[in-house]
Amino acid sequence: MGRGSMSQPSSPIKTRYPGRDSIVIDSLDINEKESDRSDPSSVALLEMELEDGPRKQDYLDVEKQAGDGSRPRDKVRSSRARLTLWMTLNTVATVAIVFTNKAIFDDPSFRQSQVAFATFHLFITALTLYILSRPFISLFVPSPTRLRPMLPLATAMCLNVIFQNLSLTYSSITFYQIARILFTPMVALINYLFYQKSIPRNAAYTLLPMCLGVFVISYYEPKSTHHPEAEQTSVLSVILALTSVSIGSVYTVWIASYQRKYEMNGFQLLYNQAPIGGVMLMVLIPWTDRLPSVQTAPVDKWVMILFSGGLAALINLSQFFIIAGAGAVSSTVMGHVKTCAIVALGWIISRRPVTDRSALGVIIAITSIVV
Repeated sequence: MGRGSMSQPSSPIKTRYPGRDSIVIDSLDINEKESDRSDPSSVALLEMELEDGPRKQDYLDVEKQAGDGSRPRDKVRSSRARLTLWMTLNTVATVAIVFTNKAIFDDPSFRQSQVAFATFHLFITALTLYILSRPFISLFVPSPTRLRPMLPLATAMCLNVIFQNLSLTYSSITFYQIARILFTPMVALINYLFYQKSIPRNAAYTLLPMCLGVFVISYYEPKSTHHPEAEQTSVLSVILALTSVSIGSVYTVWIASYQRKYEMNGFQLLYNQAPIGGVMLMVLIPWTDRLPSVQTAPVDKWVMILFSGGLAALINLSQFFIIAGAGAVSSTVMGHVKTCAIVALGWIISRRPVTDRSALGVIIAITSIVV
């Protein structure tokens, strides 16, 4: 079908695991991916990559176990309880890391340490994946590859993390999170223009309210007159948010391309690129950052940085079990809960009235992803 049609479904991505037959793990269906695209934080790239993890049969396929009489009912309930626990921990950690990182960047002494902070998170990610891949845990099997092919993807990953942090630093939490909803239509647009991959027409129509909601809040947010002590969103904030979404969308499309080309799942791909990205950014720190003094910087900020790294590790770990046990509907609902929780808490903390004109854009955008 020609490029002018939006009714042709996208072709599936297939990932081959060592010693196993190829299985389909990612259909590139925009509706299935929306929950991950709107997930926040400087480590949102983790969820974008980890959504294509080990196949469900390898771990906790709860739905299958529920219908299989070979397991006692109490064990099935136990599996469901563990899955619920991991989903709860993932949701709490994802919401917490946004507010933790925001509190860190609100301190002027840490605001100019963006590259160092991103480097810290990438090394935490690399260490977490290394531990989880060891034989005594063996949640996934590493698939090493050459350095050169990974450099472009690692560069895109670094830019993605840095601009996410910059967007969070210079925006209100509400605007930061709402702007990230644009990941879904942006990825669909890139796939359509450059890879001739279309989505169903009805799915395309649902993307229009998302764009409208973000446009409304982008217009009214810089004009907002809410409490003067609350974080103000400026034109710079809008530019950084749109830049972050654009880079993140390109990076997301590249992830799918690399998975097809090198026959890796998301964990294996991130295992290869996270340490490369960390080293690349570490080299830039002396020229880009003004690091705070250990003696003069508030102690609570250092504690928050360690806490942020722990949250990043928890998001990595919980994602394994969520992928293994949760279906598309559960994952989508969890993504909606995260988005709504961050937006609501951000609005409450900013002490803004419900009559604020930006609320219209928030309502439109949230409604478009929930309905």
